[in-house]
Amino acid sequence: MIFTELPVRGAYLVELERHEDERGFFARSWCAREFGERGLCAALAQVSFSHNPASGTLRGMHYQAAPHLETKLVTCVRGRMWDVVADLRPGSPTFRRWHGVELSGGSLRALYVPESCAHGFQTLADDTLVLYQIGGDYHPESARGVRWDDPALGIAWPDCGARVISERDRTYPLLGAP
Repeated sequence: MIFTELPVRGAYLVELERHEDERGFFARSWCAREFGERGLCAALAQVSFSHNPASGTLRGMHYQAAPHLETKLVTCVRGRMWDVVADLRPGSPTFRRWHGVELSGGSLRALYVPESCAHGFQTLADDTLVLYQIGGDYHPESARGVRWDDPALGIAWPDCGARVISERDRTYPLLGAP
């Protein structure tokens, strides 16, 4: 795997290395040792899928609050998506910065989202399937989010016409709101 640090502190683009022969290819998507050697969370507590039938589906910006912090390694298995990490750590040198990457089913790339950073994505194609490898257990009482269009973050989402957004994601609070 090739790890490229992104402008948000602790976030990485992880590119899988293909090993090809006449049968096709093989690529490792998780290695606890390699993650641990970089100081990244090497635990894998959950693996989840998200299926998104329509292009323009926006999910986010989600995170889990202490004491149930979690990391995520997010991969697009099928389709295309704009994947975003936003730093919500007040003491971080990249506080309130975000970074987005396009992921697709054929790219063999993943976004590593560190603890206390919000994550979200918007699909760029119909029938997009997303795989999450998560470094902590889900605790509904710790589930949090910030608005996808929060001006304090200023995330540049792709213009896709109509968006599909859940009521929960549409009504998360703005940063700094009571």
